Amino acid sequence: MKRFAPLFLAVSLAALSACGQQAAKDEASQAAPEAKPGLTLSEGTLVLPAVKGNPAGGYFALINNGDKAVTLAAVSVTGAARAEMHETTGESMAALTSLEIKPGETVKFERGGKHVMAFDLDPALAPGGTTELTLTFADGDKISAPLKLEAPGGGMANMEGMDHSEHMEQSN
Repeated sequence: MKRFAPLFLAVSLAALSACGQQAAKDEASQAAPEAKPGLTLSEGTLVLPAVKGNPAGGYFALINNGDKAVTLAAVSVTGAARAEMHETTGESMAALTSLEIKPGETVKFERGGKHVMAFDLDPALAPGGTTELTLTFADGDKISAPLKLEAPGGGMANMEGMDHSEHMEQSN
């Protein structure tokens, strides 16, 4: 019987471990926020800056297939100290504090229009990799999707000559 004690102990530990893993999965599924129903986030790209310390530009498409309008209230990018929604019209750019997306509407965050500015990037973000974009809505719901990381300057021609200094944090 003593010969089987190590085997019994190993089987018992494996069973307890599997039980603990299932409990952790159950807790995670209960704690994890559900993606906002009816919304699709796609075509995510983050164009890294050509000059270290400058912000990156984030682009994506957001489709509201739901039956109610939703209000986008905030954005975040993994690997950026902060991210903001902006809109370029003509020669000027301004921050967007929120954005309503009506039922059936597709909103494109693209070069020369609405876009995300990602500031103070983690140096580990490199072309060819990915990071995550999270959109937060006024009701607290969230949706996340991957952003492909593009080489510095990739597609930034429409932003050339724009002054982003007012959006950079001032150091004291």
